[in-house]
Amino acid sequence: MTFTTRLLAPLASVAILLGALPASAGSVVIVEQYGRANDAAGHQAGHRNRMRVYQDGWTNSTFISQDGFRNRTAVGQTGHANGATVTQSGRCNLAGIAQMGGHNDADVSQSGRCNAVGVIQIGGGHSASTTQRGSGNVAVIVQD
Repeated sequence: MTFTTRLLAPLASVAILLGALPASAGSVVIVEQYGRANDAAGHQAGHRNRMRVYQDGWTNSTFISQDGFRNRTAVGQTGHANGATVTQSGRCNLAGIAQMGGHNDADVSQSGRCNAVGVIQIGGGHSASTTQRGSGNVAVIVQD
């Protein structure tokens, strides 16, 4: 697998956040897993929340909790032993996580309205954490 392929697969999941899902649908969960021993779990309460998980490799894990209205999360992980946790409450919050490599962890917490987070971690052993409260906050974390 080339570097470009490894980079594009998780980022394709993040592209869902840009409006590829229908706005008139109810809450949506999409999970794609390849490899072995990957875990994905989630919770949705509210209306029109969206979560998308793509994991390719082994022992990757994702947990997403959405409570509110029109929150969106996409997580793409390739490699092994990557972990992602996203907690969203409120409305119109946006989170995208792409992790390539091994032993990367991302923890995102959003409460309020119209907050946005993007996390990209390439390589191994990275850790990222962000907490947003209120409205209109934006955070981008890139680690290579």
